[in-house]
Amino acid sequence: MKTENVSRTVLAAGVGAVLAATALLYVPEFAGQGPPPPPGPAERAVIAAHAGAQAALPDLAALIADREKWLRAHPEDEASWAELGAAYTERGSRLGDVRDYPRAERALRRSLAERPAARGNPDAQLGLGALAGARGDWRAAKEWGERVRKADPSRWPVYPVLIDAYNGLGEYPAAQKAMESLEGLHAGAMVRGRAAETYRDRGWREDADAAALDAAALAETDTEKAAALARLGDLAWERGEPAEALGRYGAALRLVRDHGPSLAGRARALAALGRADEAVRGWQAALARLPLPEYFLEAGELYESLGRDGEARALYEQLRAGTWTGAEVTLGLLDADHGDPAAAAVRMRAEWARGHRSVRAADALGWALHRSGASREALGYARRATEEGVRSALFAYHRGEIERALDQPGPARRHLAEALRLNPSFSPLHARRAETSLTALGDLPNDLPAELRPEPSKPRRT
Repeated sequence: MKTENVSRTVLAAGVGAVLAATALLYVPEFAGQGPPPPPGPAERAVIAAHAGAQAALPDLAALIADREKWLRAHPEDEASWAELGAAYTERGSRLGDVRDYPRAERALRRSLAERPAARGNPDAQLGLGALAGARGDWRAAKEWGERVRKADPSRWPVYPVLIDAYNGLGEYPAAQKAMESLEGLHAGAMVRGRAAETYRDRGWREDADAAALDAAALAETDTEKAAALARLGDLAWERGEPAEALGRYGAALRLVRDHGPSLAGRARALAALGRADEAVRGWQAALARLPLPEYFLEAGELYESLGRDGEARALYEQLRAGTWTGAEVTLGLLDADHGDPAAAAVRMRAEWARGHRSVRAADALGWALHRSGASREALGYARRATEEGVRSALFAYHRGEIERALDQPGPARRHLAEALRLNPSFSPLHARRAETSLTALGDLPNDLPAELRPEPSKPRRT
């Protein structure tokens, strides 16, 4: 999902100066010659980006080809270098292909070489911020974004870059403030979608759903509407309604038949509904279309839950052998549950030290510490993950298991029950383990501790 967050606005960060050169303009001497022809694929991609919307992938490919051809003849055009770099980043994030990221960096650095930041090149700077976010380098993303905002606070594309950066760094009040600035400067489906994600991160599920519905209603293209419907599916899934989620993902796939996040969401929902064979085929389709690290882990855990351990191990090995960016949390969870927990703890400590302090990072670090035997230290991170606002069944399960290991049966029982209440099928593997652990804890004791017993009532005087 975070990949989709980055790609929705990454191209918009690099097109401001170029739109005027590519959009169709009204010129008086051509009056009376009829309406202009409809925009071509490359122009459609620029127009979508100007609105903060996702371009269709064929249009994005056409834009990249168009800018590559133009720049071979006009290598001094810093604006086109910035746009090309932003387009590479968006394509890489939406296809899960990190090979586009070095191309993006070369193009964006070339733009700055042609026109340094000191002379005013915000598109290239924002492109580098969005690229840093796509790579999970939240500190660099924040630095680039804040530099552009300081120079021009009214430039709306800076705020999605900053929202992602602040969330990655765990600076949630700053992310909320950036969201408010974005709402004051821009409107449309992208902004309402961003609002839905912000509300979700605060734990405001009803508000998140309402904003996501607004985003779907405001979407102007099939690509944009599919993204909005996938977001609605994710929200339904997280609140334990897989049938509704399946319907949302299906609607998205009818608009964009190879929409990667919807393929993954559909597989997840099918597994929760007990349609295991369909879920396996669904994950195969999702991985073929969008091979993200978190999808390899989810698919592998489905296989493991079905007793198909060899196929699960094969997916885990593919995940370990891959060349990923921004995948430390996923790799930490992989090692914590299916590999070397001590190595997972080392990995996640390093990620935390790098500044990645989101609730996802806190949860993964806490879980890795617990699995490596440091449950007491783990509890502080688990508390942070569950108390920042977002309501996650997985986070609650992890905290409950840590508390159980620390012989805290009351809190453990409460958090394990919360995990299953939030989403009874939050994982084909871990939901069963949560049920087993909750059963092992037994019912609440009938006898309260002495300090919690009510004082006996005193007889009234007559």
